[in-house]
Amino acid sequence: MSKGVKAAVIGGVFAVMVGGAGYGAYNILSALNGDGGTSGAAAERKSGPPGKDEVEETTARFFAAWEEGAAGKAASYTNNDAAADAVLAAFADDAHITDVKITPGAANGTTVPYTVKAKVAYDGKSKPISYRSKLTVVRGLTTGRALVDWQPSVVHPELKKHDTLVTEQAASPPIEAVGRDGSVLTKEKYPSLGPVLDALREKYGEKAGGTPGVELVIRHTGGNAPDTPLLTLTEGRAGKLETTISPSAQAAAEKAVKRFAQSSVVAVKPSTGEVLAVANHRTDGFNAAFEGQAAPGSTMKIITAAMLIDNGVTSMDGPAPCPDTAVWKSQTFKNLTGMRPDGNATLAGSFMRSCNTAFIKLIDEKPLDDASLTQEAEERFGLGRDNWKTGIASFDGSVPATGGPDRAAGAIGQGQVQMSPLNMASVTATAITGAFRQPYLVSPGLDDRQLARAEGLKPGTAAQLKQMMRLTATQGTAMEAMRGLGGDVGAKTGSAEVDGNARSNSWFTGFRGDVAAAAMTEEGGHGGDAAGPIVAAVLRTGG
Repeated sequence: MSKGVKAAVIGGVFAVMVGGAGYGAYNILSALNGDGGTSGAAAERKSGPPGKDEVEETTARFFAAWEEGAAGKAASYTNNDAAADAVLAAFADDAHITDVKITPGAANGTTVPYTVKAKVAYDGKSKPISYRSKLTVVRGLTTGRALVDWQPSVVHPELKKHDTLVTEQAASPPIEAVGRDGSVLTKEKYPSLGPVLDALREKYGEKAGGTPGVELVIRHTGGNAPDTPLLTLTEGRAGKLETTISPSAQAAAEKAVKRFAQSSVVAVKPSTGEVLAVANHRTDGFNAAFEGQAAPGSTMKIITAAMLIDNGVTSMDGPAPCPDTAVWKSQTFKNLTGMRPDGNATLAGSFMRSCNTAFIKLIDEKPLDDASLTQEAEERFGLGRDNWKTGIASFDGSVPATGGPDRAAGAIGQGQVQMSPLNMASVTATAITGAFRQPYLVSPGLDDRQLARAEGLKPGTAAQLKQMMRLTATQGTAMEAMRGLGGDVGAKTGSAEVDGNARSNSWFTGFRGDVAAAAMTEEGGHGGDAAGPIVAAVLRTGG
């Protein structure tokens, strides 16, 4: 957090800078004369969408009042005058933005785009700032007046609910984050890394040896996210921070996630646990790749298969029949539509076809109980203990011990099981090496943090899991997505149903050589449809 200046909290919005221009002499004059606001209400209460003249007049009045710093007056032209008044009154003191000028663009119905030009001045330093935003004029529900719909993005397109704008000495010195090859990682080159770089700066800025500058930032007061810098008034001295990121893998990840909305991917190096790439393509800016918590679908069968093998229930070449349905505690489970039953299937066969019923039938075998899957996840794969220290905020996975239908659902990655792409990339890394190596983005030697530990897998279990993943990539449900990848490859597909969603979430995890990756696409369908191509694109770079 930055220091020293009281932040203006956006209850619904944060207002910044505007000036009225381009709407004609009559409207500007009437705005400056103050005949808007509550005294300008129509004699008769209007209804329906505001007309062209109303849009022009309302925005002109709002822009003019905002530009002259008349907070209460500008707020009276919005549909949330209390929030607007508080924000507009505080903005000059906290954000230190002056000399505001607005150039409106052509209205599209009731929406008006505009360009903001202003000056940020603090402690004897000043710099110009310019950006584009837009507002919408709506009909007041009780008054019938045409009013500006008050949203944070009216002030700045990157502002969201509970955000503030603050100009002051930065809380953390800037960093020059570098990849494993020594090249500089920037938001401009790798946009998806933006939140990650901000988080690294907040945590390691001082440790990296830099000195802070003065910045205009977005302060995210509604959560734990670090400040987002918008403009630097005084340059600080950047400290060098070495990360584990592979620029080639990161570039591939950035490009791959853009193909599918609401997608995230992580790649790790199984032999060390180093994170090679992390990318998100989301509308909310959330780092779901590291912090997401969602049912992983059939990618969970890697852990379930390990549990079956470790407990002597079956083996890769042992029986795992695949019937049409399986009933557990009065709940009936089915396979994907069109999957033919196979009463003679082996575990490898049911794994590579992703047969749900085969796994559910086997979880009733001795010595398995309600806690067996939890123990396998925690003790062998290092999940669910809330002790990962990756360098930034991350989720460790959750596989709670459950009974009833949730025990069966958990075995196929539904029910109460929760994972992130980071977790599933780590699961694959553990499966193919037999050793759990906690993923990390920054060397633990920088801050002496202790990485999580787990027992890992028996050599025989790891060998069977790796071979089953190879078969899935070359003959099973992952074959299409992994087509064309050379070398030693393996994969597992997954699709997870979510209540209220028309399509299932798409999950996919795989490996190629010493790279393991996992991806999730919300409502992406089957694992090979969306998440599969993302993982394959990252694996193709070879790390």
